[in-house]
Amino acid sequence: MQIHRFVHAAWLTLAALDASAAERLQITVQHDLQAARPNETIAIPWAEVVRRLPGAQMLQLQVRDSNGTLLPYQVSNVPPLTQDASDEAPDADLAHGELLFQHDFALHEQRASFSVEKSSTPVLPFPAKTFARYVPERLDDFAWENDRLGHRTYGPALAAPAPPGSAKEVLVTSGIDIWFKRVPYPIVDRWYSKGHYHQDDGEGLDMYSVGRTRGAGGTGIWDGRQLFVSRNYASWRVIANGPIRSVFELSYAPWNAGGVAVSEVKRFTVDAGHLFDTVDSTFTTEQPQSLQVAIGLNKNPAYAEQTPSAASYRSPEALMQWVDQRSAGNFGTAIILPGASGQAADTDNELILAKVTSGKPLRYHLGAAINWSGAIPNAQAWQAYVQAYRQRLASPVRIELSTE
Repeated sequence: MQIHRFVHAAWLTLAALDASAAERLQITVQHDLQAARPNETIAIPWAEVVRRLPGAQMLQLQVRDSNGTLLPYQVSNVPPLTQDASDEAPDADLAHGELLFQHDFALHEQRASFSVEKSSTPVLPFPAKTFARYVPERLDDFAWENDRLGHRTYGPALAAPAPPGSAKEVLVTSGIDIWFKRVPYPIVDRWYSKGHYHQDDGEGLDMYSVGRTRGAGGTGIWDGRQLFVSRNYASWRVIANGPIRSVFELSYAPWNAGGVAVSEVKRFTVDAGHLFDTVDSTFTTEQPQSLQVAIGLNKNPAYAEQTPSAASYRSPEALMQWVDQRSAGNFGTAIILPGASGQAADTDNELILAKVTSGKPLRYHLGAAINWSGAIPNAQAWQAYVQAYRQRLASPVRIELSTE
């Protein structure tokens, strides 16, 4: 018994020494591109943070770059795509948690170092650069944004028939809208509160037309001749909400896709500083089978009074569009689809295609830009940006961890 007690006490002493020795988590991030990577999101599994930095608390950390500058960070718990919502671990458990922060890799900077230390007091909240919410006051819209762009899509209240004698708007679509921002701060709540967003008051505006099209990144099932699409989203849930990354899901009730009942769940990942959002879309049928999914861009996305001219551009894994307008600014839209199987078009949409298996997520990226900032002034610059972003997606950063 005495030996057992001695061994137990020695183990506790070693554990305490190990915990006290791990005062700082060192993170080294590398990449292989000969290109700048602004706003690179670095994700560290929370389990690794706690293992290497015992006693770490999600609201009591200091993340610093190699110059000692304190960086905004976020700890989020995002369940796997295949996990049912009812089986989620509570946020406090952080079963699937990640520590997130960002770094601007300059041109030719291919290595950067960071440190994480425990703080004795809670850190103050960081300014939110991403945001997503359900908007019941506007007929069940769901809207999201980062510091570069805003988007929205449409819910069941908008699709419901108008009561007799009412002037209620009715629109049945699962297309995706774009809100072009002039400012980096959040505007979703501000624009809904002021009651209009088709007029530019200095913060930007919604000048993108969706209608019954796919808008800027809506999906459907393509049989080679016809596109079968869902109605407005049926339900939503927000999983994480800034300051660096917002994650949410939209679920679509089953629809008839050429004799096959198909349902869909879209998970959106919205990172600060990016012109593209990541979408993981899972299509499900009663019997396992292959499906051909189409992701679309509206052929005529600008309002007629702007006398727009739209041109489309295609590459093996990307579908791009550039729209010149009379006065409201010129803009680009794009879909990046790694492993795309082809491209097509119908009356309303340019389409990029992928073959998927029921129940397995398809990842794609939807993005847009406007020439207001001067960074992307024309179609050629937009094409170059999209191809560079595709290369960035194909070459993720590598992360090494150590403690001292």
